[in-house]
Amino acid sequence: MKQIALDIGLAPEPTLEDYLPGRNAAALQHLRLWCESSARSPVPTYLWGPPGAGKSHLLRAARTALLARGATVGWLDADAPPLQAFDESWDAVLLDDVDRYSAEQQHTAFNWFVNAVAPASGRPRAVLAAGALPPADLQLREDLRTRLGWGHVFELHALPESDARAVLRRAADARGLFLSDEVMDYVLGRFSRDLGSLVELLDHLDRYALQTQRGVTIPLIKSMLQNE
Repeated sequence: MKQIALDIGLAPEPTLEDYLPGRNAAALQHLRLWCESSARSPVPTYLWGPPGAGKSHLLRAARTALLARGATVGWLDADAPPLQAFDESWDAVLLDDVDRYSAEQQHTAFNWFVNAVAPASGRPRAVLAAGALPPADLQLREDLRTRLGWGHVFELHALPESDARAVLRRAADARGLFLSDEVMDYVLGRFSRDLGSLVELLDHLDRYALQTQRGVTIPLIKSMLQNE
């Protein structure tokens, strides 16, 4: 059955704590240490994997953790303005969705990368990036592609259904929502199982249930989607 990818607004910023690692425990532990270090290594980190593996979740969670520690961060994703100057005040550079970068965004990413790891000021910054493919398979300009694969590279794996169910249950409990087994089966069978989509779905269900003063049932979900 084809799964539906939701586009229903902004979800709360993710954290490293609410990421269920599954087979990605090594990458999560690496990022925790990376975010907590006051002297992050300039050796870059690159995460790659299929949709639903949590790449953007981890990058956004890392950004949240760095900002909470008072760090300043440069952020570039495939939907960002293509030409942006490097800021000397940044402590780290985060590059998301690199496989989707336009030629102009690739130019920006390369400029940021070079200024981060080999700055004229002598103060190197950390680089964290993510894409759908391993570095060797990225269809990017060669100088950027090789630099993304220079350091730590982690392959991320999508959540199996058992873990996706655990994420959904935990997030629902945090919002005070009761999801029956029937509703869980319906959601996991019809919607994307990646962390971002599951959290967005629950946030939307929470709002819609409050507006309609109804419990979360399959008819409520169908009604919500029809009224979008």
